[in-house]
Amino acid sequence: MNLHNPSIPLAGASNFRDLGGYQGKDGRRLRLRRLFRSDHLAQLSAADIEQLQALQVGRTVDFRGEHERLAQAYTLPEVTQHALSIEPTVVQRAKDMQARGQTLTPEGAAALMEQTYRDFVLNNSPRFAQLFALLLEDDQPLVFHCTAGKDRTGLAAALILRALGVAPDVVMHDYLLTNQLYRRPALPHSEAPEAVLRVIWQVQPSFLEAALQTIDETHGGLAPYLHQALGLGPAELRRLESLYLA
Repeated sequence: MNLHNPSIPLAGASNFRDLGGYQGKDGRRLRLRRLFRSDHLAQLSAADIEQLQALQVGRTVDFRGEHERLAQAYTLPEVTQHALSIEPTVVQRAKDMQARGQTLTPEGAAALMEQTYRDFVLNNSPRFAQLFALLLEDDQPLVFHCTAGKDRTGLAAALILRALGVAPDVVMHDYLLTNQLYRRPALPHSEAPEAVLRVIWQVQPSFLEAALQTIDETHGGLAPYLHQALGLGPAELRRLESLYLA
């Protein structure tokens, strides 16, 4: 694959990138500076905020849960925030397991991640439908994010890219870029072993594949899922293409 580098370096966010440039349907490429994915935006510097203003970002979609948003809130000048909460978080699930006395192994952490992705499809598809409804309103530049910008955001990015006709291997490439770009936060001492934390704070192909397999099992494929669960029929897909493909 001959792919561009979508990363946009910011001091206060490590996983901020432009979805533009990938080749989509009919060989058309996603328009630059329209769709951005990121980790949370609560630690942006003044220079970072100026960068977002230069990119003309006017909307953010925040997949974090209520507690996450309160703990790391942000406001951006002339930017409309849309809260589309997806809970519980993987971290909360891991903490709940520890509280029940269960020891989390790397294999168990991977299984937990895969189940979380299945639950995104089973329980949170209405949130992704809301995201697409916003995308269909107009093409005002938009950033969608969660806390690390890797799981909830990663599936959202995959759905957008696939809906616009981007090849599956390129979608996986974009998904796995998190492992190169994301900087784990410095956290207080954790009882979890480092090997477990690496699984939770990174991404693996099997995580995204668990969501896509669940889509196949529950809807018979991506196209029916986009239509039935996310409201993207032929007319909506044509509008999405007209807005975001060049």
